Amino acid sequence: MESTRQQKISRLIQKDLGVIFQQESRNLFDGALITVTKVQVTKDLAIAKVHLSLFITKNKDGLLEKIRHHAREIRHLLARQVHNQLRIIPELQFYLDDSLDYIDNIEHLLNKD
Repeated sequence: MESTRQQKISRLIQKDLGVIFQQESRNLFDGALITVTKVQVTKDLAIAKVHLSLFITKNKDGLLEKIRHHAREIRHLLARQVHNQLRIIPELQFYLDDSLDYIDNIEHLLNKD
């Protein structure tokens, strides 16, 4: 179970990463729509697991690899935004959140009849 501090930091990172992806998507990620769906921070606040939903792209795995390649740059941009709230910026680990695709598939199967 996450502590209150972990939850606050998770929300802060989620909000600020959303802004970063919105601003940098055109330059770094070919205009893909990237949504931060969930952030989990470890107890020692050293690692943040960031779950992303990717839209307006045909190759989601390729885009995720591109995001992971730019993780250091994204972390630097995050540090500039939250430097007053956090002393140490957690390492960012990005994961694909496919829950929306799963929901769409279930709806498609239910409406198929």
